[in-house]
Amino acid sequence: MEYFNFHTHQFTNQSNILELVNQYPQEFDASIPFYSIGIHPWYIKDGQIDFELKIIEEKLQSKNCLAVGECGLDKRIEMPLDKQIPVFEKQLLLAEKYKKPVVIHCVAAFQEVIAVKNKLNISVPLIIHGFSKNIQVAEQLIKEGFYISFGKYLLRNPDLKNVFQNVPSDRFFLETDTIEEGIEQVYNLAAEYKELELKELQSLISSNCKNIFERK
Repeated sequence: MEYFNFHTHQFTNQSNILELVNQYPQEFDASIPFYSIGIHPWYIKDGQIDFELKIIEEKLQSKNCLAVGECGLDKRIEMPLDKQIPVFEKQLLLAEKYKKPVVIHCVAAFQEVIAVKNKLNISVPLIIHGFSKNIQVAEQLIKEGFYISFGKYLLRNPDLKNVFQNVPSDRFFLETDTIEEGIEQVYNLAAEYKELELKELQSLISSNCKNIFERK
């Protein structure tokens, strides 16, 4: 594996890239080799939650299911937070039961996500995907034990350079999510920002993968 794409919605099937492809319970594609599966806060539907949680639990028992998610909390949607939180909590508890890391979607709800983690005493790795906030938020997340994944906003927003440079080398991942650019472009910019050779960055991320996916 030369590249690890921590979170993507597009399976490109390239031999040098390991892609963690986001899947939804009722749109599952068995042909995708490695995936995460979860209920995104945008797609919470009353009456379907228990059924979807059963699908998630079934898939979590497969070695090809590497993580739960993406799931999380989003304050900028119509779905009330008090409906989002129980669905998020149930997925975190499943992740804890099957010892899988969690891909987290978080919009304007970092304090709430941290509070849920601490309330439930979650010990599996939690990774905030698509990070776009300031150093203060990043530092708090790191302090609380989270990992952070960068992608679209790293490419689009030069102000994130300083934030990314300050994230410890053992606490970040890189992703493409829904952007057209390939993971290679994200790696190249990340290597430039961290002042590393590409191979050094690849080795770092490979080590981070082992830390979250090969835990006992």
